[in-house]
Amino acid sequence: MPSASRLPTASRSSRRRGGDDIPLARRSISPALQQRSVWRPVLLTAGGVALTAAAVLVVFPQPLRRLMAPPPVEGLQARVSLDGRLLGHFPYSEAAADDLVSLAPGLQLHRDAARSLQRMLDAAAADGIDLRVLSAHRSVDLQKQIFFDVKSERNQTALERARVSAPPGFSEHSTGYAVDLGDGRAPSTNLAQSFERTDAFAWLQAHANRFHFTLSFPDGNRQGVAYEPWHWRFEGTAEALKTFEAAQRLAR
Repeated sequence: MPSASRLPTASRSSRRRGGDDIPLARRSISPALQQRSVWRPVLLTAGGVALTAAAVLVVFPQPLRRLMAPPPVEGLQARVSLDGRLLGHFPYSEAAADDLVSLAPGLQLHRDAARSLQRMLDAAAADGIDLRVLSAHRSVDLQKQIFFDVKSERNQTALERARVSAPPGFSEHSTGYAVDLGDGRAPSTNLAQSFERTDAFAWLQAHANRFHFTLSFPDGNRQGVAYEPWHWRFEGTAEALKTFEAAQRLAR
């Protein structure tokens, strides 16, 4: 039997190491340190996510508050989008009572819009067009009644109803700057897309801009609201322009 001194170098090395083939550098790391190194990437990732969330909160506080806020309309389980819209409609404040003037029994409009509207009606009449005002200012309470009652009556979902009628607090009519117009010679087209085939609509397309009225929801509009050829809004003052700034920005 060979002596220990005559054993091959590799065999003597194996016996000194007790058969442990783990490299010295790895065997020198304690289990606690090894566990810590495993958790380090996880902690770094979590920290990065937290820092990113904090940065988003600082840079985009308003959109996040909107998304985290409860539904803005009682009875309607829908939240606003990042740009503030609810089911396609932007939020609008209700016109102050002192700013409203009467057009006819049951019809009121912001005084600035009313003056321009009257000039437009007179100009249309001079051209042989019988423009009729079907609807003007609506209070938030009236809009609530229209939205929910008609939705229930027609067995519509909120999304279906919102395509043709804004939820309360999100209607242009509440501002006192919006009107629904019809053709007195074609009453069957009132509040219908067939209004686009009337002489009144053709006249509005050609002349409404002169009186600072613009079509709110043209065909294929980016708000996602159904085409409403009868619905026009006034943008003839700095206040009115500011009111509809978000809608104008989306339309560009």
